[in-house]
Amino acid sequence: MKCFRFSTVLASLAATGMVSGIEVGEKPDTPKLPGVPYVVHDGTRPQPVKVQSAGAVSVKPPGDALVLIGEKSSATWDGNKWPIVDGVMTVARGGGVRSKAKFGDCQLHLEYRVPAGRKVQGQGGGNSGVFLMGLYEVQVGESHTNQTYPDGQTAALYGQAPPRVNPSTPQGEWQSFDIIFEAPGYKDGKVVEPAVITVIHNGVLVHHRKALLGPTRHKALATYAAKHPEKAPISLQDHGDPIQYRNIWVRELGEYDEGDSK
Repeated sequence: MKCFRFSTVLASLAATGMVSGIEVGEKPDTPKLPGVPYVVHDGTRPQPVKVQSAGAVSVKPPGDALVLIGEKSSATWDGNKWPIVDGVMTVARGGGVRSKAKFGDCQLHLEYRVPAGRKVQGQGGGNSGVFLMGLYEVQVGESHTNQTYPDGQTAALYGQAPPRVNPSTPQGEWQSFDIIFEAPGYKDGKVVEPAVITVIHNGVLVHHRKALLGPTRHKALATYAAKHPEKAPISLQDHGDPIQYRNIWVRELGEYDEGDSK
C-alpha cells in the first residue's frame, strides 16, 4: 500500500497553450534527461518507427467504470465549456477541462481524432493531451505524417519519453489510448516509488510500466515535489486545436484479495 502526504495542490495543465519552436534535427538548450544521451524536447532524438495499426480499439465501459464521455452528454466534467454532441466532445478555446471525480491508480480508456484537413506542423494544428492526476501528460496529436521532437509526439510522455513505436493513423480517423497509471508512493515527504504508466495506442503497446521522472514540465526536467495529492482529476488540454474525444471511461485499480462486500 502506498503512503502519501495529502496535498491541496490543484491539478495543473503544465503545458497548456505552449507552442515550441524546436525543430526536428535541432538540439535545444534544455536539461539532459537521465539515462539517455538526449535533452528535453531533443529534436535530434530518433523518430519512433512507424507501425501500421487498425486504428481505434473501441471498448465499452465495464460495470465498475465511471463514464466521462458516453453516448449521451456528460455532466462529469468540472465547469466544462467544450461542446458535446452525439457523444463527441470537441476542444474549444477557453482552457482545459478536468473531471469532477478524482483518481490515483487507474485504468483509463479514451478515443480521439484530429479532424481531417487540419494544417499541422510540429506542435501546432493538431495538439492536445490527457493528464493523469492533472499532472502527467500523455500527448495527443497528429503523428501519422507530422513530425516533431519525439518526446512531444503522439503517445509520448511529454518531455520525458517518446513512444517505443508510432502506430498513429491519419487525420479524420478515430484513435485510442488504453492507459494503466500507478501514482507515486510517498513516505515522510519523499518519493519511495515513482509514478509508472503503461500506454497502448491503437492496440499497440508503446509504454510498459515506464517510470515517470515527475509531473510534466515544458523545456525543463520533471521532478517530484515534497507533497503530492493522493487523488486528483483527469484533465484534457486545450492547445487551441479542435481535437475531438469520445468514449472516455476510467476505473480505479483495486488491490488483490479485497473481496466483494455484497
